[in-house]
Amino acid sequence: MQSLQLQTDAKIAEGRQKNPVFMQKVDEIIAQSKSFQQGSDALKLGQTAPHFSLPNANGQAISLANLLQKGPVVVTFYRGSWCPYCNLQLRALQARLSDINALDAQLVAISPQIPDGTMTQDEISNMDFEVLSDQDAKVAAQFGVAWQVPAFLSEHMRVDRKLDLDAINNGNGTILPIPATFVVDRAGKVVWRFVDVDYRTRAEPNDIIEALRTQV
Repeated sequence: MQSLQLQTDAKIAEGRQKNPVFMQKVDEIIAQSKSFQQGSDALKLGQTAPHFSLPNANGQAISLANLLQKGPVVVTFYRGSWCPYCNLQLRALQARLSDINALDAQLVAISPQIPDGTMTQDEISNMDFEVLSDQDAKVAAQFGVAWQVPAFLSEHMRVDRKLDLDAINNGNGTILPIPATFVVDRAGKVVWRFVDVDYRTRAEPNDIIEALRTQV
């Protein structure tokens, strides 16, 4: 199986071919975000992860405290099921979930989408990890990875992709998480993280697994 980076690189190349003007604008926005150090408020190594309790796709509350009783937890934030890069990421994580679980670790994926809109039931049945709903990206904000979506991207999603994120998220559609991944140890401390304001770049499952191996 191709690495997640190769898959996302192919998706970016496809986007550049189909809509080079749009992708150039995205490049400019990402460069500006990096220059202003957006994402710099994300939890640092050694900091305590905020405890949360969020509904899964069936409306059941899942808490970080309960998950940590079983071992380390991989917390990954994604924008939503409408995001093709997020879907690549979730599939890549699903493919390596047995390796994650073999290290006594749990995986949770968090987006602002409401529980009944995060994924279809068929897709949920194919995911063996918890997919949680963080309305208005409040937990993302506690982790320091909530992002005010630039007007250009908001308009693109509303006009070009016909996405009503206010309805999809049942709340503020202009706040989305920076795609970020944190490994939290049994004590609740962040021991590894990946944070990048470029939503086209994601944590590689191999790197997550290597970080978990240090906790064994």
